[in-house]
Amino acid sequence: MPFAWLTTADPDDLDRLDDVLSADSTVDSYEPISKIDGDRLYRMEWIDATEMIVHILLEEEGTILHAMGQSDGWHVRVLFPDRDSLSRTYDFADEHGMRFDVVRIYALDDDRKGRFGLTDEQQDTLAAATKLGYYDVPRRITQAELAEKLGVSHQALSERLRRAQKTLNENTVIIGDAEGDEPDLEAK
Repeated sequence: MPFAWLTTADPDDLDRLDDVLSADSTVDSYEPISKIDGDRLYRMEWIDATEMIVHILLEEEGTILHAMGQSDGWHVRVLFPDRDSLSRTYDFADEHGMRFDVVRIYALDDDRKGRFGLTDEQQDTLAAATKLGYYDVPRRITQAELAEKLGVSHQALSERLRRAQKTLNENTVIIGDAEGDEPDLEAK
């Protein structure tokens, strides 16, 4: 991973990313490449201890879908070609004294459930809601109109949208957060 997008919760802290990278023991050198809004693209060279990532990418032909560094380590979402690749990576980590915790496993199969944990119904509902303008500002369709088009009750649609959104949040936005952690909210 020679390139990585880094972001901060507070855009005013963007310039502090250099300090964070300097203090990161896994980063050998870095160079900022681009800055867009609250994100910055860096070119980085990692130290040898990052051999786990090399193993995943080269030996197991995995794909890094998402990576987030926090004070307790890296939280990574990986697409492995098969379950054996995951098992070999786990064994590799163990043999090299690295911690490798598996939080969730999804199987990508014909029913699409592997797409961020959504059921087919949730996937179809979110797709229809997006295409028909439910999430537009201003909305092009109300929840009642969307429910009618989908042939479900207003209540059923509301619950399906909330469950789908919660699943997406858990599997895309808050990856790596410990369950039960309270979010850091500050009034501005």
